[in-house]
Amino acid sequence: MPDQATLLSPDLRRRRRFTLVTLGCTIVLLSWGAVVTSIDAGLAVPDWPTSFDSYDPINPMPQWYAIPPVLAEHGHRLLGMLVGFCTIVLAGWTWYADPRRWMKYLGMIALVLVIVQGTLGGFRVLWQSLNLAVIHACVAQLYFSLLAAMWVFTTPTWLNREGLAEGEAGDALRRYFWLPVSALYGQVVLGAVLRHVGQGVDVALAMIHMTGAFLVFGILLMAIRWVRLSSTRGTLVHHVSGVMAVLLVAQIGLGFVAYAVLLQEAGIGRSGLQVLLNTTHMVVGASLMAATVMLTILGVRKPLPEQHLRE
Repeated sequence: MPDQATLLSPDLRRRRRFTLVTLGCTIVLLSWGAVVTSIDAGLAVPDWPTSFDSYDPINPMPQWYAIPPVLAEHGHRLLGMLVGFCTIVLAGWTWYADPRRWMKYLGMIALVLVIVQGTLGGFRVLWQSLNLAVIHACVAQLYFSLLAAMWVFTTPTWLNREGLAEGEAGDALRRYFWLPVSALYGQVVLGAVLRHVGQGVDVALAMIHMTGAFLVFGILLMAIRWVRLSSTRGTLVHHVSGVMAVLLVAQIGLGFVAYAVLLQEAGIGRSGLQVLLNTTHMVVGASLMAATVMLTILGVRKPLPEQHLRE
């Protein structure tokens, strides 16, 4: 069992900050990828792993950045390389510095996921496969959520077991910890299918996704309520539940507005408003997924017994 002095060292604080940097880069990558999908630029660069038969990632063709679809797709690849580099650093750092064996494995899993994600994106281009585009979108959410989990595992709240959910509401949260994440990830999969295979306008898929949104709203609201009843104001758990509540309301509203605008503008091409709404909806959804994973992890962890705290 690693000692607390080792876990709460300055090195761990630096790694926690670097994990946040990697999360920030990933949010930008997710946003950029959503724009690529929204403007149908996924095949603007038709080859992979080269770009226009060039292995030069900075300048694969003259003035490539002046062509919006190419800027979107190749810019997405460059951001993917940046996130991949950050993940290599984070995985290596965790393996070398973290005394917890399971944490070392999480770093390696993050590295494997980012490699799989890049490969999926490449074969999606080569095979022009919408099914791979769906899988690519779903793996992205898993990777982002894993980064959020790795950040939680380096926080004083997790390490010291302070400010965690207590009482009957805390017990309920631990009993049904699997439900919020499972339900929300199901919505992520449905959203990816609707966005890629259904082109955003398939009525049957849209109705299933909207029905699921109401169910997930109720489940997440229940989990948030349990946390608010069982945690102390000002703690990390309490803050995460508050952020999650804001993201949940925003996501529901964005989803309905984005679909209404899409139907209203059907047949006239993708407007700037559509791109903005679709991109924001996806990014808020990813943030909600990460926050739900964080809340679940913190909710499952039990506080130290009072007698141990007194000792």
